[in-house]
This record gives sequence, C-alpha cells and structure tokens, in this order.
Amino acid sequence: MLEIKNVHAGYGKLKILRGINLSVPKGKIIALLGGNGTGKSTLLKTISGLLPLMEGSIEFDGQILDKKKPHEIVKAGLVQVTQSKESYPAMTVEENLMVGSYVRNDRHGVQQDLEKIYEFFPILKTRRKTLSGTLSGGEVQMLVIGRGLMANPKMLMLDEPSAALAPKVVLEIFSNIYKISQTGVTILIVEQNVRMALLLAEYGYIIRDGVIMLEGKSDNLIHDSSVRESFLGGTVADTSRELSA
Repeated sequence: MLEIKNVHAGYGKLKILRGINLSVPKGKIIALLGGNGTGKSTLLKTISGLLPLMEGSIEFDGQILDKKKPHEIVKAGLVQVTQSKESYPAMTVEENLMVGSYVRNDRHGVQQDLEKIYEFFPILKTRRKTLSGTLSGGEVQMLVIGRGLMANPKMLMLDEPSAALAPKVVLEIFSNIYKISQTGVTILIVEQNVRMALLLAEYGYIIRDGVIMLEGKSDNLIHDSSVRESFLGGTVADTSRELSA
C-alpha cells in the first residue's frame, strides 16, 4: 500500500530524515514511534506532499507520490490527520465534517459516510449543529478523524491522536481507530504513547534523530528490554482487551 524507500527530507537545507525505509501493507495498522523532535511529523508532511523529498521515493497504491501536490495525494486516497487537532471554530460540527469531502463528487456516498462517522462517534451526531469551538479536546480529536474519513481514504495517517488527552479519552479514541481499521481502512499511527500504539498496531517502527533505530512485530517490541526501558515506563496500562471491545 505505502512504500517509503531511503527517504531524506527536511526544512530548507536542514535535513531531518536520513534514509527512512518503511512499509505499510494494505489493511494493516502500523505504528511509527518516538519522542519529540525525532522526525515523525516531518515524515508525515513529506508523505503528504507538504515537504519536498531531498532523496528517495514514496509509492502509494502503485502511484509514485514524489511529484504530486497535497490535494492530488488526498484524491489518491491517502489522508493525514494532523497533530494540531485544528477545527474551524465558527463552523458547526457537521460543517467541519463536510469540509473533508471537498475532493469528492459522489453526493450519496458522502451522506452515507457522514452517517458512518456518526456511528463511530455518536457524540458528534448529538452535537452536529453545535459550533466546533465549544467542543472538548477529545471531541475535537474525534471531529478531525471524522473529517479525514469524509475524504473516503484508502489509508489514514494519524499524527499523535493521544496528545493532550486524558487516559480514558485516549482509550476511547484508540478503540475507535481499531473499529475504523476493521472497515478496511489502512492506518499509519504516529505516536509518543508507545504502549497504546503497540497494543493497537501489528508492526512498529521506532525513529530517533531522523533514522529508524528499531522495527518489528508489536508483540516483540513491547517485550523488548531496550524498548521497555526507553519508552514504556509510566505509560498507560495494558488495555488490549478494551481496545477491541
């Protein structure tokens, strides 16, 4: 589905990513893990066409993305939900969701997908006519994920969906991400909350200083002593059963 090969990228002459190789198979949940400033968001921006490639290649669903513009990448079915959790506060919840469908012209399909999002996030249906500026942090995260889904993506890239949220809300968000994946949407989740991401994903990559330092099956990574010592101390407790509930 997504193949990243020897990617180098950054800002101006400042190189952040140095030879990233990463694969996201169709229908899977893959985690990209690491702390602040390690290159996670830079990689997503590069995949989304917001930053130019310095070296390497990015292929999605058989298409080379290297020269494509951001809106063309969205049309191809690859959608990023950014870490900033930005909504349009003067617009209602439903108006915000409909913004996500701007690349589509199948009106009936758009309405069907809107109802699916309300099934995933019932609170959004309850507040559909409410201005999004009045939502809580967790509700805004649900809103921006829903807005991404309104583009009818083949693959969704989620940048730090747990950031600044209470543990109970994080569990709800991750549970819904799992349910979304069960509909056939491929997911790349970028997180600092390593334990929760590894409980959700099937395979993980750990990035540090713009380089993939470690990769493997999630079960192996979560029991790896170096991963446990560096990343797992003091994070959310094992809630794997609740994620699939």
